[in-house]
Amino acid sequence: MNDLSPKSRSGGRAARRAARAAPLADHLRPIRPGLEGGTYNPLTPAQVERIHQGALDALEQIGLADAPPSGVKYLTDAGAIQGDDGRIRFPRALVEDTIARANRTMTLHARDPQYDLDLSGSRVHYGTAGAAVNLVEVDGRNYRESTVQDLHDAARIANQLDNIHFLQRPMICRDIPDTIEMEYNSVFACVSGTGKHVGTSYTDTTCVGPAMEMLHMIAGGEEAWRARPFVSNSNCFVVPPMKFAPESCEVMEACIEAGMPVLLLSAGMSGATAPSTIAGAIMQATAECLAGLVYVNAVKPGAPAIFGTWPFGLDLRTGAMSIGSGEQALLSAGCGQMHRFYDIPGGAAGGASDSKLPDMQAGWEQMCSNLSAGLSGVNMVYEAAGMHASLLGFCLESLILGDDIIGQTLRCVRGIEVNDETLALDQIADVCMNGPGHYLGTDQTLSGMQTNCVYPTFGSRTSPKEWVELGKPDLLALATARKEEILAMKTAAALPPDVEAAVRARFNIHFPAWAD
Repeated sequence: MNDLSPKSRSGGRAARRAARAAPLADHLRPIRPGLEGGTYNPLTPAQVERIHQGALDALEQIGLADAPPSGVKYLTDAGAIQGDDGRIRFPRALVEDTIARANRTMTLHARDPQYDLDLSGSRVHYGTAGAAVNLVEVDGRNYRESTVQDLHDAARIANQLDNIHFLQRPMICRDIPDTIEMEYNSVFACVSGTGKHVGTSYTDTTCVGPAMEMLHMIAGGEEAWRARPFVSNSNCFVVPPMKFAPESCEVMEACIEAGMPVLLLSAGMSGATAPSTIAGAIMQATAECLAGLVYVNAVKPGAPAIFGTWPFGLDLRTGAMSIGSGEQALLSAGCGQMHRFYDIPGGAAGGASDSKLPDMQAGWEQMCSNLSAGLSGVNMVYEAAGMHASLLGFCLESLILGDDIIGQTLRCVRGIEVNDETLALDQIADVCMNGPGHYLGTDQTLSGMQTNCVYPTFGSRTSPKEWVELGKPDLLALATARKEEILAMKTAAALPPDVEAAVRARFNIHFPAWAD
């Protein structure tokens, strides 16, 4: 006779709960890095072709101004033409040949190989980015200047979040006045906080050498670094509309020579430095990034480069940036479609908010552009969590809550699988004709609880009664508690003690080492 005592039933439930709580193997997880997007196409094929042809026309007829002397040589040697007006123009055949030869099999390496990112096809990844000058403090609703410690804390938190797949530097270290020290401290703050891929910028070429020296020390030598470069250069090589940024171009050349992947970042503002129409802004960004692609391949054929069409919206009533708008969502999704058209690894903005705090406005804005970018197949969705005030403020609590938002977004990106198993005709027959008339407790329902569904970490699905019984938990308070819990622990991505000591002995690091 079976023992159906309450103790036995409770033990069985506890075992099932424990099994459900255990981490799933990567291939069974309902969401993971690199899910295939590309199901959302705001542009028709004919519209994509018109944008492409318009970009080629712009490069051939208008070209780009202000290339540095080194860039002029690289580009003209490759087949571009410098006119009497100094502008560099790009023959169609040169651009099309470059597209055909561009690197399409890019892997963004991480210091910890489990976090490597495959950027082929329409594989989608979410992460941070930006250059916020303030940290948003939810306790007190204050903004203060961001510091190198804040940046290190953001890296440590990102390392704990499953749906933050990479860390591009989201804040400027306002407490370090020396530019070179600020840049290498930014690298160290990020790399010593997370084992995930890191992206950062350099003000000019004098900043590249010290940063590369540090990265060689961390990697175990230059050869090891070049085999697995775990930091990329976010490079604003253009000043829209259609001008090169000379110092940034020189930085780009130095990073390419150093074996560092490059994000070709075109960040025109629709209605100000880019056309006010969505199509025009996408076309200009596409033209500028195609020019950048020619530039990169002129420096080193096949060098890894991300096609960073990154146009922003503008509130034409006030002139303020509107990065949380529906127009921004369409801009990023349309750019994602262009990346797929060229079959080149691409990045765009998503998930940033105009709201000053992680509130309801931030929630709808973050979900809107994160979802559209992911569904369109953007490989690298930048600024996907934590960014507020139209890129002026970064919030650690919002980074944590953004992980939940991205989890739901990724479930949408994964889409709907239709096959014999998911159609479940045999289940329907069994439940309706032989079973209890519902699907609660069936083997299929229980086995799919974790593989089919994404459950929020902080979002509440309790009833009002349960919510009251739990003490009416507040979302921001929960996020703050999780932030403090993470920051109270030594990060699992900490550098080996001898490496950290060597770096600190060689460089003037502006935040303290972890005290065991």
